[in-house]
Amino acid sequence: MGYRLAAAGACAVMGLAVAGCGNSGGSQQRDQHVLLLSIDGMHQSDLADYVAAHQDSALAKLVARGAQYTDARVLTPADSFPGTVAMITGGSPKTTGVYYDDTWARDLLPAGTKDCATAKKGAQVPLTEEIDKNTDELDGGQGLSGLPDGVMAMTDDPSSVLDPAKLPVDPATCKPISPSDYLKVNTIFSVVHEAGQRTAWADKHPAYQVMNGRGGHSIDDLFTPEIDSKSPKGDAWTKDADQTKRYDTYKADAIVNEIKGKDHSGAKQVGVPAVFGMNFQAVSVSQKLPASKGYSVDGKPGALLSASLDFVDQQIGRFVAALDQAGLTDKTTIVVTAKHGQSPIRPDALTRVDDKPIIDSINKEWAATHPQTPKLIAHSIDDAAILWWLADRSPDATAFAKRKLLEANGTGTDINGNPKPFTASGVDTGQVYAGADAATYFGADANDTRVPDIFAGTVGTVYTAGKSKIAEHGGSSPEDRHVPLLVVGSGIAKHSVSEQVSMTQVAPTILDRLGLDPQKLDAVKSEHTAILPS
Repeated sequence: MGYRLAAAGACAVMGLAVAGCGNSGGSQQRDQHVLLLSIDGMHQSDLADYVAAHQDSALAKLVARGAQYTDARVLTPADSFPGTVAMITGGSPKTTGVYYDDTWARDLLPAGTKDCATAKKGAQVPLTEEIDKNTDELDGGQGLSGLPDGVMAMTDDPSSVLDPAKLPVDPATCKPISPSDYLKVNTIFSVVHEAGQRTAWADKHPAYQVMNGRGGHSIDDLFTPEIDSKSPKGDAWTKDADQTKRYDTYKADAIVNEIKGKDHSGAKQVGVPAVFGMNFQAVSVSQKLPASKGYSVDGKPGALLSASLDFVDQQIGRFVAALDQAGLTDKTTIVVTAKHGQSPIRPDALTRVDDKPIIDSINKEWAATHPQTPKLIAHSIDDAAILWWLADRSPDATAFAKRKLLEANGTGTDINGNPKPFTASGVDTGQVYAGADAATYFGADANDTRVPDIFAGTVGTVYTAGKSKIAEHGGSSPEDRHVPLLVVGSGIAKHSVSEQVSMTQVAPTILDRLGLDPQKLDAVKSEHTAILPS
């Protein structure tokens, strides 16, 4: 299914049959708090299987208490940043300006630019560990002692651990532009903060400072330990499933502290946030690690992935118990979902493809006849899909890049590291969009300064030069996009909604549950995003 068919925000413009389209009515029941949880990488099928096999689990008990949306879809591209941004703004990339966690902006200047009057526009925008002051440290370079456990003392404002010299430059001011100001719209945290209520969040990079939304500091307590820093074992936390659980536990401890009315560190009494939450990385990491084997041939999680699902369930159980102990169970809406899924599920579907030779070949052939453009592909980010930004956006250039992408054949590797041939660069030939077609696919204007010039979906392809992962996300496949969505709270009886819903609908629903006006969200107004139905 194409991007536009999944975007509830396009209802009014395109007449789409997405659940909740045109529904301006909110719930009559209100809660004082909303706890939003993202189990990154989790599929709806994972939730269904887990609940069936663990009927006394925390997740099963939540399913028994609330609304389960069995056809919830994240937007394309199904990456962490557009996924998160959709949930907290109610908008798609055409409105938010965030297409991925590492993109290209044609209207900004490269990091470090000093002479803005003569500098050429076009800059990489990394919303990753790359912009930390110190990527190797869990605190992002804050300089805390006693790491890793001492990370609970990390700042509640990650702006202070972002390196301005690594940020793109705004030509209008000739100053670095922060992640939050790169976002074109406000967020649920903006609206809640403006209403005089406390906000908090915990996530995997200081770059999640973006969640503050354009124009300010709207998250009172933003805890962002760097997951790509070095763990006690020496490698990044994501190279080991147990280390990732340890990492996730720091954020889970922060949530428990916040339920108790404290800040994330547990050191200060500040009051329970009106909206707060975190992401879990354990499931996503276990899906990717070759040692985990991911899923079996029948699509059921292997032992390592099952253990990570158990871990997440235990942490959610901690939250539920803490809410009960604090007397907040009947005052709190819990939303459980995922920023993105992961693909492929079936081990035999995996084809690992090194995209660098493909890109180098295209650049070389174009430069041979266009010496003024030695690098046609100005920026690429290829995980489970192809996203390219071109230095030359002419119809000839975009058509050339598309044609060469489809002509590239070669040999990659399967899940066991054995040679496996691929054709057409490993893409789904029915999902290749170039130039104006790419802009149309994303619902964006052709002059959008951030939309990719080339987008290509895949089925089972993971772009990597090595053999260090067996799954990825960031594409358009159902495995990347079909995620769980549970909403549990006052006045919500157990029921299942089978109509397709978009993750953009989470944002207005959260505000509605708090008794705040969803129309205060810029993207909700722009895209006419409805609250979740039923």
